[in-house]
Amino acid sequence: MNAPTNSIEEKTPEAGFTSIIRDRIEQAIACTAKLPAHATTFESMASAIHRRFQNGGKLMTCGNGGSAAEALHFAEELTGRFARTRPPLPALCLNADPTALTCISNDFGFDHVFSRQCEAFGRSGDALMVFSTSGKSPNIVNVLESAREMGILTMGLLGFDGGEAERLCDISFLAPGTDSAAIQECHQIAMHAICNCFEPTP
Repeated sequence: MNAPTNSIEEKTPEAGFTSIIRDRIEQAIACTAKLPAHATTFESMASAIHRRFQNGGKLMTCGNGGSAAEALHFAEELTGRFARTRPPLPALCLNADPTALTCISNDFGFDHVFSRQCEAFGRSGDALMVFSTSGKSPNIVNVLESAREMGILTMGLLGFDGGEAERLCDISFLAPGTDSAAIQECHQIAMHAICNCFEPTP
């Protein structure tokens, strides 16, 4: 019997790991270096969220895959803390509960996993932040449509041309990345910049 072959292409550091890593870092630096030009957009997002918190509203977040991790990260930075201790802020991640995701997916389809929850928990005066590299995922488009119908402010950290999501966002940022990794790295920095706006003065 033939021995199984390794499906992963064999490479040694001499064969290119160093150059691959260096290229990835240089791409990230080039992309994130463009973010200061978008500071006013991030300020608009932070100010809009702050106003809703002041008026008793909350922030909902959601995304798919790596963007789901960022949506969850953003919400926990607000309910927990970012850098310094402060009162918790009302943020809810719609992709955090696997029972809700699987229940809604099973009964209504994955396209509605976020919109159903938005309709359950959202109120006029709340805000929604979606994370999406393409802006084309049906569940992202659907939750934005539901939120707009409910009088909820819609915001998006997006990529490429923004897809259908960009049209449905009251405030949006299109990351200046050429691939999903660079886009998500930009989203991470933008998210942390917004979180920093809610930090108490040292």
